[in-house]
Amino acid sequence: MGFLGIGSWEILLIIILALIILGPSKLTGFARTLGKTVRAIRKYSTDLTTAVTREIEATEKEPPKSQPSKESNPESEKAPPPTDQAETGGEDNQPTKSGEAPLTK
Repeated sequence: MGFLGIGSWEILLIIILALIILGPSKLTGFARTLGKTVRAIRKYSTDLTTAVTREIEATEKEPPKSQPSKESNPESEKAPPPTDQAETGGEDNQPTKSGEAPLTK
């Protein structure tokens, strides 16, 4: 068994066919480009694997984040902030024009 499950005779046949189809000058350029592409793909694959492994190790080392309960955090039950009566038009909720004082009863 040879490269990628292909025997040595099959590899030799592929090389001869490529030499006939592409010619000797184009075959060297094609092989060089193919080698660079395979090298870049391997590098990206290795970088991705390393990054994922580091992230997994980092998350495993972190202590689990505890969820604060509502009883222990009184700030979570705050009353809504008071509204400005000048913006809403006063107590009777009648809108006012900008620059006018709100109507009072």
